[in-house]
Amino acid sequence: MKTYQSYLFDADGTLFDTAELICDCFQHVAIQHTDKALDRSAILSGYGLPLKGQLLKLLGTDIDIERVLDDYMDYQLEVLEERIVPFPGVVKTLEKIKNAGKQLAIVTSRRRYSMEKILDYTGTTHLFDTVVTPEDTHLHKPDAAPTLLAIEQLGAEKAGCVFTGDAEFDILSGSGAGIDTAFVGWSHLDVASLSVQPTWTLTSINDIAAPLP
Repeated sequence: MKTYQSYLFDADGTLFDTAELICDCFQHVAIQHTDKALDRSAILSGYGLPLKGQLLKLLGTDIDIERVLDDYMDYQLEVLEERIVPFPGVVKTLEKIKNAGKQLAIVTSRRRYSMEKILDYTGTTHLFDTVVTPEDTHLHKPDAAPTLLAIEQLGAEKAGCVFTGDAEFDILSGSGAGIDTAFVGWSHLDVASLSVQPTWTLTSINDIAAPLP
């Protein structure tokens, strides 16, 4: 992997191990509001998309979506601090990139309040120059809009940017914005299943910072 000036990252499933937490939260509101369990694979198939759309798709459009969203977030925030953890090597890699004078950004489908909680709990807030959440754009991943906004906020050149993620939506958003992309090897998806192939495929988070001094 080559050296870039600006490193954009998805959060859930890329930097932070949240798959089981998210599945638990979906199951919690599904039982509470529909009295039925959700298939884990169905939950993970929408991993990386905005929460509201996922809930409507999985629970049906006849639910009181605002109440379900509130219950989902209340439950997640209740257990978040004890359940959230960065993937191995993530913090050291981010620190190495930052110490090399590079820019760091998060482009996430997670709502800002809970994203800020995760950064706070993991002690990583100071590492990021900007964080783009669904509240910031009308269009969301897989659209290029969130990635383009992060690039604009960084004041970066596209040729010097790379977007790293664990879902097809991340790769589509990055490639749609005209920048290089990297797909993580710890995703629940196989890189061969993606409709758009990434510029890079990572076996370890350390691969990102390996070219840096």
